[in-house]
Amino acid sequence: MDNCITKFLDLGNVFVEKVENYSNNIVVYVSTESREVVCPQCGHTTKRVHDYRLQDIKDVPYNGKSIIIRLRKRRYVCCECGKRFSEKYGFLPRYHHMTQRVYMHILRECRELVSYKNIAQRFGVSSYTVMRVMNMYSREIYKAPRVFSIDEFKGNAGDRFQCIIADPVRHKVLEILPNRDSIQLLDYIKGIKGKQNTEIFVSDMYKPYVDIGKICFPNAKIVIDKYHYTRQVYWALDRVRKRIQKRFGKEKRIYFKHSKKLIFAEYNKLKDESKLALEVILGHSDELYTAWILKELFRDFGKCKDSREGKVFLKNWIEMAKESRIPEFGECIRAFENWFEYICNSLDTPYT
Repeated sequence: MDNCITKFLDLGNVFVEKVENYSNNIVVYVSTESREVVCPQCGHTTKRVHDYRLQDIKDVPYNGKSIIIRLRKRRYVCCECGKRFSEKYGFLPRYHHMTQRVYMHILRECRELVSYKNIAQRFGVSSYTVMRVMNMYSREIYKAPRVFSIDEFKGNAGDRFQCIIADPVRHKVLEILPNRDSIQLLDYIKGIKGKQNTEIFVSDMYKPYVDIGKICFPNAKIVIDKYHYTRQVYWALDRVRKRIQKRFGKEKRIYFKHSKKLIFAEYNKLKDESKLALEVILGHSDELYTAWILKELFRDFGKCKDSREGKVFLKNWIEMAKESRIPEFGECIRAFENWFEYICNSLDTPYT
């Protein structure tokens, strides 16, 4: 009987110890026989068992019930190098908690005009798992675009940040990776063809991105996105506003209440009453007024014709920021000095 169940589930060389039938699922307890294996690190053979762990593996549903294979997973330890490693199983891919059958059935269902949600309900998985399986096996290896842009965003795929790769010329998202890990990103970019034809590489001020741009796209001009360096000035201005605001009592602090939007706005676009309110706020502190002047002057950086003109402007702006001796602008100055060339390159292209 055990042999029939093993053949029915196509589990290979495993032993079915028992089967528990519940109202919603069927749990099949399986184990394997200890054997001599090869260490993946040093190549020596070993039969020494380190420990056992129970792992639940999801299989294709049967008769309206989900199938759970509860595997008594064996871990070996190499007597030569001490490496600990798990036993390999033909029906279970490495680091996976679903059998190969589940992946293939999901892919077959994806060929039909059915929603991810319906497929997920049929196999007892989440919609995100269905999307991940489809992307894993049907990813298109595309040619590198003329302009390659990369950034991260705060998503819900497990890690804090997910990585988005886009073609800003065609306004098309090329790929979304589950995290911004450099190794995973390099492995993905390896599969892209024609990287030598990419002319512009746009990213934020995240060093691993820029390093990848230099390595993988040798002919591309590295560009720092305008939003990411512009906000450094606004962050510095806001930190000055908060520091000055804390000095005052309730009577003067009322002038600073909800003043962030007013200080951030472009002066020439303000109405007369807003300009008057802004002058009252700035009149309370010379430091805040200087910080606001630096912000207004930096707006003209984007009006420079090209990177050559921009380099002269940015050098002068950095010197003015240093002369102001406002501590909150220290981080902004260091960022501009570290990324000086790539920031100025943004003036030669409209892409972000």
